[in-house]
Formats: sequence, structure tokens, C-alpha cells
Amino acid sequence: MDILSSIMYTLVGAIIGGLLGFYFTKKRFEKQLKENPPINEKMIRAMFLQMGRKPSEAQIRQIMKSVNQNR
Repeated sequence: MDILSSIMYTLVGAIIGGLLGFYFTKKRFEKQLKENPPINEKMIRAMFLQMGRKPSEAQIRQIMKSVNQNR
């Protein structure tokens, strides 16, 4: 009976640890995405200007649409 209880405690601890790890990792990942968004319209404009081009609003919307579709 002693072996069975130690196995049960180990399984319960592993499950609780896994759930807590998942929760905190998810929260940290969401915080990182909020603080550092992957790409936005301002970044696209800056890239175009670095290439020496003046982007139109249609080009910027098209690029944003394709980026959002690939997410």
C-alpha cells in the first residue's frame, strides 16, 4: 500500500506541476506578444522607406492582410 500511495502522490504532483507550468507559460507568451507585436503598419512603412519607396495605403493593407492570414 505504501508503493501505491507514493505512485499516486507522484502522479498528482506531476499533473499539478504540468497544469501550473502550462498556465504560467501561456500567460508569459501572451504578455510577450502584447509587448512586442510581430509586425504592424508602422514597421511596414519603415521597411518601405528604408528601401527608398513610398508605400501606398493599398500596399500596406495588402501586406497586413497577408501577414494576418499567415498567423
